[in-house]
Parts: sequence; C-alpha cells; structure tokens
Amino acid sequence: MLSVRDLDLFYGDAQALDRVSLEVPRGEIVAIIGANGAGKSSLIRTIAGIEKSRSGTIEFEGTTITGQESHQICNLGIGQVAEGRQVFPGMSVQENLEMGGLLPRARAKAKQTMAEVYAMFPRLAERKGQLAGTLSGGEQQMLAIGRCLMGNPELIMFDEPSLGLAPLVVQEVLRAIRTLNEKGMTVLLVEQNVAVSLKISKHAYVLENGNIVMSGKGSDLLHDDRVRQAYMGL
Repeated sequence: MLSVRDLDLFYGDAQALDRVSLEVPRGEIVAIIGANGAGKSSLIRTIAGIEKSRSGTIEFEGTTITGQESHQICNLGIGQVAEGRQVFPGMSVQENLEMGGLLPRARAKAKQTMAEVYAMFPRLAERKGQLAGTLSGGEQQMLAIGRCLMGNPELIMFDEPSLGLAPLVVQEVLRAIRTLNEKGMTVLLVEQNVAVSLKISKHAYVLENGNIVMSGKGSDLLHDDRVRQAYMGL
C-alpha cells in the first residue's frame, strides 16, 4: 500500500533521514522503533507531506505522492494521529470531529463515520459538547484518533500514541489500534513502548540516526537480543 524508497531529509545542513526505505502492506500493522531523535517523527511528517524530502520517492497505492501538499495526501487516504494529540482546544469534541470530516473524500460519509467514532469511543459521545482542551490526556488521544477517522483514511500513521498517558489508558489506546486493524485498517505505528508495538505489529523497522538498521517480523525483532538490549533494557 505504501512504499518509501531512498528517502533523504535535511533540516538545513543536518540530515534527519538517510536513504530510508520501507514497505507497508495493505491490512497490516507495521512498526517503526528507535531511540528519541532517530528520525521516526521526521519520517511520518515527510510521508504526510509536512516535511519535503531532498531525494527519494514515496508511493501510495501505486501513485507517487512525493512533494505533494499535506491536504492532498490526506485526501488520497493517508491519515495521521500526530505526536502530542494536537486537538483544537477551544472547540468542542463534536466540532473537532466535524473538522476531520471536511476532506472531500469524507463528506458523503461524515454522519455515518461520526456515529462509528462515538460507538468506538463512548466517552467522546458523553462529552460531545465539552471543549477539547478540558478533556483528560487519554480522552484527547481518543479525540485525535476519532478526528483522523472522520477523514475516511485507508492508512493511519500513529506518532507516539501512548506518550504521556497513564498505563491503563495506554492499553485502551493500543486496543483501539488493534481493533481498527482487525476491521481492515492499515497502520504505520511509531510507539515508544517497543515491546507492545512489536507484539501487535506484523513487520517492524529499526531506525537509528536516520538509517534503517534492521527489519523483520515484529515477533522476530521482539526476541532479537540486540533489540532487547538497546530498546527494552533486557
């Protein structure tokens, strides 16, 4: 579904991504793991069209999307749940979701999708008139996922969805990701909890200093001594 080939990204003279290549097959969860500063968020932002690569190609469903604007990429079916949630704090839960449904690809199904989001996250339905900025961190993460779903994506990229959340809420968020995948959603997951992300992913890539240094089945990397020592402290 998504193919990244030899992607280079620079911030000024500093190289953030160095010839990064990866594949995300349809219907799978693919994880990207690595230390802080490895380039994980930069990769997500480049695929989303927020950052512009210096070289390399990105293809989605066989169409080259390299260099396209972020709103165009969203409308092709790539959604993003950004690090730090980034809800609109001064707008209600309902208004945040309505914003997510403004994409041309999503408008026809917006009412149906909103009902599905509220069914998936009943707490959002209970708080639909509440300002997003007054929600708990976990509720804001649910809202960020719901707003992304309102855009009717075929692939969702999650950037650190458990960051700053209580352990029980983390389990709820990761359960929601698994549920979406079971319903057919393709997922690219960047997650600080390496053990959990490898457990739920079919394939995974290890990113270090802007380079892909390892890849394989999530279950294989979970039991790889180098990965366990470097990222799980085992």
